[in-house]
Amino acid sequence: MKLAQRIENLPPYLFVEITKKIAEKRAKGEDVISFAIGDPDIPTPPHIINKLVQAAQDPVNHRYPESSGLPDLRRAIAEWYQKRFGVSLDLDKEVLPLIGAKEGIAHIAFCFIDPGDTALVPDPAYPVYAIGTTLAGGRPYYLPLTPRNNFLPDLNAIPEDVLKKTKLLWINYPNNPTGAVAELDFFNRVVEFAKKHDIAVCHDGPYTEVAFDGYRPVSFLQAEGAKEVGVEFHSLSKSFNMTGWRIGMVVGNETMVKALTTLKSNMDSGIPQAIQLMAIEALRGPQDCIQEHNTIYQRRRDLVVEGLNKMGLEAHVPKASLYVWAKVPPGYTSASLATDLLEQVGVVVTPGLGYGRTGEGYIRLSLTINDALLLKGLSKLAGWHDNVNKFKAKFS
Repeated sequence: MKLAQRIENLPPYLFVEITKKIAEKRAKGEDVISFAIGDPDIPTPPHIINKLVQAAQDPVNHRYPESSGLPDLRRAIAEWYQKRFGVSLDLDKEVLPLIGAKEGIAHIAFCFIDPGDTALVPDPAYPVYAIGTTLAGGRPYYLPLTPRNNFLPDLNAIPEDVLKKTKLLWINYPNNPTGAVAELDFFNRVVEFAKKHDIAVCHDGPYTEVAFDGYRPVSFLQAEGAKEVGVEFHSLSKSFNMTGWRIGMVVGNETMVKALTTLKSNMDSGIPQAIQLMAIEALRGPQDCIQEHNTIYQRRRDLVVEGLNKMGLEAHVPKASLYVWAKVPPGYTSASLATDLLEQVGVVVTPGLGYGRTGEGYIRLSLTINDALLLKGLSKLAGWHDNVNKFKAKFS
């Protein structure tokens, strides 16, 4: 049989490949410590799990859900946005629950991108922004994120001929993989840019609640006029450690939300109702668990940054997100360093090239690893560094 060209052209998904390598090593009985994937190790808070258990026992929740989500879940999302960001949302027109933010991120390209159209995609970035664009027949135009611009895209550097074909702009702050943050003045500039060029904006903001040292990330929708040009994707995965339950949301521009609602109603049957009810509990229930989790992540962040810098792997202290973005030492590419660490000491990091060409020269380490394994992993990295230095000294 012959596969569709769109499948033939798809690259292997980065994290699937990493998971395969880890599984191969462990199948051989080798000890592997992974800093690779941003999947919180801290359990979902008990009050949220208790709601799921209760809801799962009710036969009402055993039937097909509504593809647009329970009205009470949409209301809870709107209430949370109002309380957290001061953003008002119409629960019937500007809120749509998702089966995890990833599926909405992948699908929204089909709502706006026709063959030959362009989407502006940050580089480095979460791979799904570009993959969704490609599957819809469009072309990603990559916007380099570099330290010179504090890992913000230079919107003024985009050629006019590219802008004429552009339908979507992707942005993501707090950023994956760099850990960079954006303030309201940047989002205001994005709104002005989008209005000028008639471009729809998609902001991916799942890390707004993972922040340190008292920092409070802002929402794109807090920018004046943001709802006129764009939407924000969010998720309960990182805020409440609910990656396995697959629930997120998209909020904002009515036309964009309606388009995605229409697409989804023809492609999926919505989120299981018991999971929607646990999401309501998460959004309306006690929020102190978020700070408790952040205290743990902040401690881990400090350990990782300190350990990497001692090894000569330059790493800045991120204000938010679950990641540390570290420079690769001279003599390595991001892929060769990642391979070396896996083969020599059984430590998995993510090569920056996996997030785009501008990610070359960096590796990403996730903070979603328990303290004991984190310390063991850092010890292994320090041992690798010492061995490399001894080897260099021997032959210098």
